[in-house]
Amino acid sequence: MALVRGFKADANRMAREVRGELGLGPTAPLDPWRLADHLDVPVCALSGLAADAPRAVAQFQEVDPSEFSAVTVFAGRRRLIVYNDVHARGRQSSNLAHALLLHPAAPALDTNGRRVWREELEQEADWLAGSLLVSDEAAFALARGRLAVDLAAERYGVSEAMMRFRLNVTGAAKRVARRSGPRS
Repeated sequence: MALVRGFKADANRMAREVRGELGLGPTAPLDPWRLADHLDVPVCALSGLAADAPRAVAQFQEVDPSEFSAVTVFAGRRRLIVYNDVHARGRQSSNLAHALLLHPAAPALDTNGRRVWREELEQEADWLAGSLLVSDEAAFALARGRLAVDLAAERYGVSEAMMRFRLNVTGAAKRVARRSGPRS
């Protein structure tokens, strides 16, 4: 499923606005927990719910941690993000975009207990997370500086997969390589 026409440009504009609100330049790393605080969206580690829901926490942190990354919990217009703190910090960073997009509240499970998954909303959140965490400008600066992907990911607090994705979808890696290649 493709994103709605114009969403990528809108996400880049939104990312620039948010960075401006936080006083960040276009290439500065963005701290997603600071962003959540700025948005007045509390963030809670899943392990913090162990006393109230020990079986669920054990399921998602020990038995099958890949099944749960994060969820936005709604109470009227208030939101809370619960994230899986056994995941690497870089993966955790991408989970806050849902709150910024104001995606509608929906049940997490259907009547049969299966996860409800809205692919288009997940794709929007993934794209916006990338735009926020590694802006187009940052991707080009990193490509020009030829910083190794693992070091760039560490600097920006994202997974290596997210860093590669941003370097590729922005065209930064290819465009910089083309410019610095042999000239005829």
